[in-house]
Amino acid sequence: MLSQVIDGSRRICELVVTLFLFTKSDVLTGLIPITLFVLAAAPHPHLARIPETIVWMWMHILKHDISNQIQDPEEDKMNKPDRPLPSGRISTQNAAYVRWTLVPICLAFSAKYGGQALASSACVEAISIWYNHFGGDKGWISKNLLTASGYICVEIGAIIVAGPNRYIDSVGARAITFNCAVFATTIHAQDFKDEEGDRSTGRRTLVTLFPTFARTSMMIGIPLWSFCLSRLWKLDYMCSAAFIVYGIVVGARFVFYRSASADKQSCKLYSLWFTIAHLLPGYWRFFYSASS
Repeated sequence: MLSQVIDGSRRICELVVTLFLFTKSDVLTGLIPITLFVLAAAPHPHLARIPETIVWMWMHILKHDISNQIQDPEEDKMNKPDRPLPSGRISTQNAAYVRWTLVPICLAFSAKYGGQALASSACVEAISIWYNHFGGDKGWISKNLLTASGYICVEIGAIIVAGPNRYIDSVGARAITFNCAVFATTIHAQDFKDEEGDRSTGRRTLVTLFPTFARTSMMIGIPLWSFCLSRLWKLDYMCSAAFIVYGIVVGARFVFYRSASADKQSCKLYSLWFTIAHLLPGYWRFFYSASS
């Protein structure tokens, strides 16, 4: 009896680790920034709901990531061999079963928080199907726009789940709009580290099609967005300078350091920059909301 309990516990732990590995690469670029964004941008977030908000976000990210990774497991053998499918932790058939099982679970979970959360969940699924099953990831324009759209749908749903009033005020709406614009125009920061694998598989990303332009756009775009966001959220001069200088450093790295290892480090620094950008609405709420 004890051995069965131990064996069952081991299997559950292995399953949890496997599911986490599907989403591991999106923790820094998705789960952490959006969690902090919810705390910063949601009107009066209910702190007791943050754990379930994280679960809600993670389930939707997991569903999309499994859908994406079962499309071409051979590609991940080159780019990301530690993922569950190329490493043999789970079969493609079982991964697909988990992916489609999560659809009604996510919809039912979202319905608990009202129509807006349910609509966000449904939109995330529709975008994921378009992206993974109808070639949305094949062209760099559709790839960037769909990824940004899905990201924003998760942000909207997370704010609804976390907030006691189930609405998004003007500050939250403004923050979401600019997050979408920033993400859509800088998301290719994540593609540089996969450039070799994407070229070998023929994937048409901005990085593989226009490598010089893609790197230059990071050097210009990140500092420019740093300046715009500093003005939008009325940062003081010291905070503005620090944020803009950090943006210049991150953007410049993509131009001056081009090895695979350097691109991985640049992507991590970009993720930190993007996370800081998600906190800026909280700065405005803290210093200006009460007096507005």
